[in-house]
Amino acid sequence: VRLAESGGGSIESGGSLTLDCRTEGYIAWRQCFAWFRQIPGQEREGVASFGIDHLTTYADSVKGRFTISEDKGKHHLYLQMTNLKPEDSAMYYCAAGGLSNCHAKNPTDFNYWGQGTQVTVSS
Repeated sequence: VRLAESGGGSIESGGSLTLDCRTEGYIAWRQCFAWFRQIPGQEREGVASFGIDHLTTYADSVKGRFTISEDKGKHHLYLQMTNLKPEDSAMYYCAAGGLSNCHAKNPTDFNYWGQGTQVTVSS
């Protein structure tokens, strides 16, 4: 099982990026997927989640600006980010797990992680 993120980069404040998480191998597609982000020296922060029932959750800091979605047939998880702010700068990770009540509150709920993709937003 492997998760691989792409789509990060450097962008000016107000810009948009779409992150892509490609999955390889068997993953319990019926359960919970999420995006987290982390700044060096800080804890990993949940950004958004996508559950088996297609219900989504978002951190308050990104509501209205970020959208999580999946393309199950192609085994991709996306995070569309708009109106980016400097405080969105971080390493972004996708994660997969068996959480039935899907949310991105606790990284330990997730079994599989990608290596991350860096997002840097300049003011």
